[in-house]
Amino acid sequence: MDRVDDLSDEELIAVYQVEDRSARHLRANFVSSLDGAVEIDGQSKALSSDSDSRVFSMARRLADVVLVGAGTVRDEGYNPLRLSKAAREWRTSAGLAENPTLAIVSSRLELSPVNPVFRSAVRPIVVTHEASPADRREALAEVADLIVVGAAEVDLQALVDELAARELPQILCEGGPHLLGSLTEADLVDELCLALAPLLAGPGSGRITAGPPTTLTRQMKLRSTLTATDDYLFFRYTREA
Repeated sequence: MDRVDDLSDEELIAVYQVEDRSARHLRANFVSSLDGAVEIDGQSKALSSDSDSRVFSMARRLADVVLVGAGTVRDEGYNPLRLSKAAREWRTSAGLAENPTLAIVSSRLELSPVNPVFRSAVRPIVVTHEASPADRREALAEVADLIVVGAAEVDLQALVDELAARELPQILCEGGPHLLGSLTEADLVDELCLALAPLLAGPGSGRITAGPPTTLTRQMKLRSTLTATDDYLFFRYTREA
């Protein structure tokens, strides 16, 4: 089994690269404790490590758009999305935009226009529905592009279609659990990258997915497994044809 620590950036990128970047592909990237916790004291970053951060950064390097729920932006204290110089140079050499676009999904639009996340390298996108507060849409339109899909809730299928139409087919979902649950229910998850942290968090935390029960199941196929000197494990699963 390969170790993250022994791989160069190019070798690690090759593990996570998709075969056809022009084809629409939604990848979800999450970290979990051994006993299934998605966070500690309300934040997933408490489960992270140097190796997890490196894999996380490579997933961002490969994305056209980073998709995240508004609650995760607030709870995790998201910084502006701006890649490192090395990542930007790699993307440019690969024919990609210097930075991916950040897309924030929000039904209630409880986002402040002065949130630092709106100072990302690329003007962010806010995704909402027609019934969201008009005054908040107007305020956020000053700092972000708006995508309005769905009447009373966000139509995620229409969102994915719209992102592809904007030539942003490589979508990286970074959470939170409710967004992953909704994407799963809509059968839009093409890939799950799961980092397993070597700790027991105990009871109290939710899973990486949340929302109302659903009868939908989706068989996934293990594509790669990596380990690290800090005892993290990294699994990459893609959906069966």
